[in-house]
Amino acid sequence: MAGSARRIGRSRNKSTADVDEDRNPLLHANLKNRIRKNRSRDQSFIGILDVNLKLLLGFGVLAFLIVLFLIHHIVSHPEDAHKPRVVTPFPAPKLMDLPMFQGEHRESLYWGTYRPHVYLGIRARTPESLIAGLMWIGVKDGRYFMRHVCQDADDLKTYGWIHHNGRDYGHQVLVDHEMTLTTSFLKSKGDGSGYGGDWAVRIGVETEKSGLTDETLKVAHFFFYVADEGGNALSLGRGVTDTRDNSVLAVGTQADVGGWQLHLKSMDDVDVHYSGFKTPHIHNLSDLVQENLGAQARKFGRLQLPDTSDAFPNILVFQISGSTPFKGDIAFVSGTDLDSARIDERVSSLTGSLLTGQLNEKQNEFDNKFRRCFNLSDKLDAESVTVGKAAIGNLLGGIGYFYGQSKISLPKTSNHKTGDDFIFYWPAELYTAVPSRPFFPRGFLWDEGFHQLLIWRWDIHICLDIVGHWLDLMNIDGWIPREQILGAEALSKVPEEFVLQYPTNGNPPTLFLVLRDLVCSLKRKNLSVAESNEISSFLERAFVRLESWFQWFNTTQSGKDTSSYFWHGRDNKTNRELNPKTLSSGLDDYPRASHPSEEERHLDLRCWMFLAADCMHSISKLLLKESELGKEYGLTAKLLSDFELLNQMHFDNAYGAYFDFGNHTEKVRLSRQVVKAGSNYPSQELVREVSETPVLRLVPHIGYVSLFPFMGRIIPPQSWIIEKQLDIISNRSTLWTDFGIRSLARTSTLYMKRNTEHDPPYWRGPIWMNMNYLILSALHHYSIEDGPYRERAKIIYDDLRDNLIRNVVRSYHQTGFLWEQYDQKKGKGKGARVFTGWTSLVLLIMAEAYSDC
Repeated sequence: MAGSARRIGRSRNKSTADVDEDRNPLLHANLKNRIRKNRSRDQSFIGILDVNLKLLLGFGVLAFLIVLFLIHHIVSHPEDAHKPRVVTPFPAPKLMDLPMFQGEHRESLYWGTYRPHVYLGIRARTPESLIAGLMWIGVKDGRYFMRHVCQDADDLKTYGWIHHNGRDYGHQVLVDHEMTLTTSFLKSKGDGSGYGGDWAVRIGVETEKSGLTDETLKVAHFFFYVADEGGNALSLGRGVTDTRDNSVLAVGTQADVGGWQLHLKSMDDVDVHYSGFKTPHIHNLSDLVQENLGAQARKFGRLQLPDTSDAFPNILVFQISGSTPFKGDIAFVSGTDLDSARIDERVSSLTGSLLTGQLNEKQNEFDNKFRRCFNLSDKLDAESVTVGKAAIGNLLGGIGYFYGQSKISLPKTSNHKTGDDFIFYWPAELYTAVPSRPFFPRGFLWDEGFHQLLIWRWDIHICLDIVGHWLDLMNIDGWIPREQILGAEALSKVPEEFVLQYPTNGNPPTLFLVLRDLVCSLKRKNLSVAESNEISSFLERAFVRLESWFQWFNTTQSGKDTSSYFWHGRDNKTNRELNPKTLSSGLDDYPRASHPSEEERHLDLRCWMFLAADCMHSISKLLLKESELGKEYGLTAKLLSDFELLNQMHFDNAYGAYFDFGNHTEKVRLSRQVVKAGSNYPSQELVREVSETPVLRLVPHIGYVSLFPFMGRIIPPQSWIIEKQLDIISNRSTLWTDFGIRSLARTSTLYMKRNTEHDPPYWRGPIWMNMNYLILSALHHYSIEDGPYRERAKIIYDDLRDNLIRNVVRSYHQTGFLWEQYDQKKGKGKGARVFTGWTSLVLLIMAEAYSDC
């Protein structure tokens, strides 16, 4: 079966009908059975023929017309008979069906803080989940604002998980101007619980002394809600009218967990009000609550929900108001319809002093595990350790679960006529970390490989679960959509122009970074026997998908020359971009050849392909797959690491640097020109102006791409080119700064240049943590390898590591956040904040944890 699936994954010209027939050897047997059954029906039909010839003729004519209609329909609409390849799942057993992901593992991860786009959101890892979350009313300049979805406009001083173990515990601090909120999350599985167990949330609020004179800050208003994505009706509990004698806010039933109840307990005086809504649109819940509050404020002059509900509501919102400071515990208990439920006992264990004790215990467990995994205590000060904990806590606390269908762009040549320019991918689930809760709260393929470099060191089972989900998104051609926008909540955060995914475009296969680490750990026997067995089983099942993924890159992204590759998707007709973007590379506006063409050779993609081939070769040997294909991976890796060939294709002796190759001229600029579009009035806009005919040449822009052979450790330690690489890295006129390695040299003609009127420089100067981590990893490697430059590599390594840690720690304590990128002049955080995706790699830099393969 695996061999058949593997063959299909690489067979790009085979029709879907052929694929189905090859994939299902039972097809011929089923056809024979149908023929036999039809023959038996024919024999019984002869008896009926003798009874009523007219009736038979009538049925015959009708059947003939139906057959003609069906034939016409299929011929006219062949797409209905055969699903397009791009939306056909990869024909192999899913990784998530492996036994290691079932049973206790699956149940242990059922509930979680899996809604990263809101300040606090809980859901189950199931398509139609019961979801829960928190809103509150913030006060700024005497005005009220609703807080719910993470967004910069709220202007919180800081927020994020300062502790989170990815499974059953997290603690978050949010500072909203004069008000400080804390949210703690705890999961528990005990006798009487339903599937997935129970969970609790503790919410606390304090007001700074300076704010106590402000009447608007003396009372805090929280809104805790539960909503059923499947539209099932929820019921109010008696606790909404009698909070002292009854704590039940809501009750309901879910297929997985059985009966459930939501309880509120607080030692402080609190008022509870509610609203119930019946709507399928859960993603705009903030608007519903604000409209409700606004109507009440206009009518009665108070911020209070009306204590009314639609019939059979699938959303219940509870307003909890109290004088600051106060705390409230919310407990969710499952399996309440069981005889052994022991509800009161379980609610008691999830609230009050018993909850306090469990939260303290979980925090101590987190601290101890952090020390074991990263061992920072002897290397860094307390301020740095705080940042390290926030880095891993936010990364794990930002893991989300999504379910939905991606929108895939249809090429103009497609025969699939839907009236739209897209087609839906199959319904799929994704469990993944996210780069940034307010800006990018969804899955990004190339980011995820960097995320997993941290996560596998913390919890290898969560890592394998996430990588398995990503590989299960592969289609029959071996393509994985690079950005996953699944479900209404995820879609609500994405501008329309970025929704479509293009099946011709890839993304760096960074999952091979973590796979390489896992294979290396297996070889070195750094893992337990159980973990080693599970990784081996995972790789055995994943191998056919990894083969197809590699072959997709190797065929669709290959260049005209042997061992050359180029990123597809650049716009060769644009007259608005200074240098057409290469979004599929992940480096967006990093300078490439000025005129995109099939003659391009992209150095970074060549090095990613070396990583992939080398990793596939290692996995083949580990799994004892002595096939011709296994040998081919070794030969491909050898070809892509051929130092002489690499230099012939990409090295410039004059610059002493590696470059892309393509149709290029430096004589390109943006100039203001009068532009008239249609019947609109003329306007002055920035338009691309080329004053020289481009020629095929190396593209002379020193930056991150130039360092890929160094980062990939392809350059021999004894080579004089190592010295040139160290010169480039350490030279202040090119890449070195006191805060990290900048993305593009100051000497580049495109350094800090806008790419369009509306696109400021992105990868044209600022410092990015993922690339700095790879550079540090290479410096560390060359500092311990025998060679004439090891001592210099060590000096540069130490200085760069110190600069990165010092700047990120200082910035975090000044601003309260980790950032997407850092300014190359002053070290200030830039771009998206709460960027606890690959910026969390600062923790591995602190721990000096690099790949040692």
